[in-house]
Amino acid sequence: MINEQLINPKSIVVIGGSNNINKPGGKILKNLIDGNFAGDLYVMNLKESEVQGIKSFNTPAELPEVDLAIIAIAAKYTPDVVEVLTTTKNTKAFIIISAGYSEENEAGKELEDLIVEKINKVDGALIGPNCTGVMNSNHHSIFTEPIPKLNPKGIDFISGSGATACFILESGIPKGLSFSSVYTVGNSAQIGVEEILEHLDETFDAETSSKVKLLYVETISKPEKLLKHASSLIRKGCKIAAIKAGSSDAGSRAASSHTGALANSDLAVDSLFQKAGIVRCYGREELMNVASVFMHPTLEGKNIAIITHAGGPAVMLTDALSDGGLEVPHIEGTVADELLTKLYAGSSVSNPIDFLATGTAEQLGDIIDYVDQKMPEIDGMVVIFGTPGLVRIFDVYDLLDDKMKTAKKPIYPVLPSTLTANEEVTDFLAKGRINFPDEVNLGRALTKIYNTPKPAAAETTLPEVDIDGIRNIITNAKDGYLNPEDVQALLDAAGIARAGEAVVDTVENAIIEAEKLGFPIVMKVVGPVHKSDVGGVVLNVKDEATVRAEFERMMQIAETTAILMQPMLSGTELFAGAKYEDTFGHMVLCGMGGIFIEVLKDVSSALGPIEKAKAYEMIRGLKSYKIIEGVRGQAGINEDAFAEAIYRLSALLYYAPEIMEMDLNPLLGTAEKVVAVDARIRIEK
Repeated sequence: MINEQLINPKSIVVIGGSNNINKPGGKILKNLIDGNFAGDLYVMNLKESEVQGIKSFNTPAELPEVDLAIIAIAAKYTPDVVEVLTTTKNTKAFIIISAGYSEENEAGKELEDLIVEKINKVDGALIGPNCTGVMNSNHHSIFTEPIPKLNPKGIDFISGSGATACFILESGIPKGLSFSSVYTVGNSAQIGVEEILEHLDETFDAETSSKVKLLYVETISKPEKLLKHASSLIRKGCKIAAIKAGSSDAGSRAASSHTGALANSDLAVDSLFQKAGIVRCYGREELMNVASVFMHPTLEGKNIAIITHAGGPAVMLTDALSDGGLEVPHIEGTVADELLTKLYAGSSVSNPIDFLATGTAEQLGDIIDYVDQKMPEIDGMVVIFGTPGLVRIFDVYDLLDDKMKTAKKPIYPVLPSTLTANEEVTDFLAKGRINFPDEVNLGRALTKIYNTPKPAAAETTLPEVDIDGIRNIITNAKDGYLNPEDVQALLDAAGIARAGEAVVDTVENAIIEAEKLGFPIVMKVVGPVHKSDVGGVVLNVKDEATVRAEFERMMQIAETTAILMQPMLSGTELFAGAKYEDTFGHMVLCGMGGIFIEVLKDVSSALGPIEKAKAYEMIRGLKSYKIIEGVRGQAGINEDAFAEAIYRLSALLYYAPEIMEMDLNPLLGTAEKVVAVDARIRIEK
């Protein structure tokens, strides 16, 4: 796994280093030289005695001992080189640039496995194969450009795709972003995104480590490890954003063809990121905008002051913030009146604070001071300041830099004149600042961060349930859909409220149980999965004669083994359920029933197990939540009872991991209670 030789090697050899800097082996050597690698730098090239001014060895056997080997030769020759380096040269770190491994065919996979085996024998670290490399402030072991500004307080960036890493850097560098490290993991034969995140977590130092991590992934092979270390880092004060590509069916197919790995369910990825506290992004620019916000002090509330000398951008930013749940509150009162006296006639301080195109640096300073020190209702501010090119604005940006050093509240600079005021913007970035050229993109990044939940607790508190009862039922059941008696027993063991019911297979018992349940009742066939489609559900059965007639009719339906009888209940249809997602675990789902789930797909999801608070969050995240609250004079639904059902469903899944699918559909909700009316559970041991 990751070791000191990979992070801070004292010596590096480029196997396949070349004088041709248009080839990976040549370019990676040039980047190491240009990056002023401080250790010993060696080259191995079969035909050259000197490469880019560095002595070249013709065979690995001739090399001295070396910490890190960067390999840029054909895949078929690599195992022999690795064998020599691990057994005779004390080499403990490898970056394999070459392709032709598991991404290509089975023979390549065998080569890859052989190399990993050799490196594992010496407790070594392997990045790749089929990657572009690694860089940090110690060494630029990468064959691509651009090389960003590197410092320990910059961003740690981990990418599953080398080319995508380049394009993401291209998006971030012009904004002023700096980086602490960049890892491209390629095939992740030994070390993938999850292992690097684990290393960053286990070695995190609050004083010296970067507090911003960015990920680009196409498949998540170890979700539990990702969840553990991402949430741990965030609890320590870090901020993490990620792109998980392949969210559509076509995108999943493209990702699979690129990585050779199976695609993950997008719903599972969403739930994992939410549970970890990761901000999910869907493109390079969005990722870089979120990262740019991360590099500023944390916004502690939702109220934003917009300070501008141009009306249009302020209007567009206000829309973007409001659409995402942040607020641009009206500013008035004696403080506002006092501030207005310091500005030119025609200015407005109502928010946006518009100090006109003729506004000065001094006025901007006054506005920032008032917002920062005299307006406790404001949590952060955006300053929009460009130029039509009539005057130079170095003084404005110098003042902005000074105020950002002393202000207690975060200040986000929108400097849109990246061509007209190129020199001024460049000078501002040279001070270590970051620019948001587009105010709407800034607004969307702020709201995306604001709406991402904090990580779930490391340990989940579960309700008390009958664990022995649950395990006894699961142990004695066969794979497939459970019979109604076992479903009822599981719900009872989990403490999930359900309607009274009886399962009967003779007409005499049907009549007896109907009297016990009380008319009117509902009758449903046991056996067919889609009961309604085969005429297997009858509502509002009010008398003995109808029970007899319907029993005899329904027992003739194919695959029917018995009849389920329940009291006829009223209420609003709700849904709760679960699906087991391979490697991720159980997805807990909830929503309104009926049309809301079938047509509108209004469903909330979470990765189990969940806390009670998360159940409430899921309910309140539904588009149809207003119905649950109660709307237009109609009584709402007992939210506490609905949350309790979801919470207990999560506990049932925790103690019965064999459950592959589970539906409580419908749950019937009223202002007093929520009860399960129908349920089905499929297990797979």
